[in-house]
Amino acid sequence: MTIGSLIINKGGFHLESNFDKRCIYDLKVISEFVTHAKGLGLKIVLTQGTFDMVHIGHARYLEEAKKQGDILIVGIDSDEKVRERKGPERPVVPQNERLEMLTHLRSVDLVFLKELKHPKWSLIKSVRPDVLIAIAENYNKKKLQELKKYCGKVVVLARQATTSTSAKLRLLQIGTAKKLGTSLTPRIIKTIEEALEEIKK
Repeated sequence: MTIGSLIINKGGFHLESNFDKRCIYDLKVISEFVTHAKGLGLKIVLTQGTFDMVHIGHARYLEEAKKQGDILIVGIDSDEKVRERKGPERPVVPQNERLEMLTHLRSVDLVFLKELKHPKWSLIKSVRPDVLIAIAENYNKKKLQELKKYCGKVVVLARQATTSTSAKLRLLQIGTAKKLGTSLTPRIIKTIEEALEEIKK
């Protein structure tokens, strides 16, 4: 079967390395693809996230996710969706770069852009994965139980590294603030002194 340039048959799953052929934006297209893949007996794994400033924890997490099945689909939040949840300064990396970056990881088969306009859990409901991979802090017990209606099972993974994008950004901000403080403080004091001298005149 071919959907766009995705090729899947009984001999296995084949994707060309080209990003344009591994990124899907349409829920109907991804649903059709998954239906065909499941018809061939392939096990579908789905996970979702921002994946801003991809780091080793992301790579390990996705590698663990892929071990749960045959095809790993990754839903990636759009820039608009990230800003709504994390504030106007996020994401650091724009959506097209985040999408493309993940297609360079060998564990990732397909990526899907999750738009702010999409209804809640629309990707999960369209894919109905055999396995949904989640991080504990993203879903409480009640939500995890509800999600099981749309998945074969839900697997909760621990974070795969001590770092996180938010932690990295905080360190960068602290470092920048310290440098600015060191270099600007003498100048600011000098400017204030000069202004006070002018007032005295």
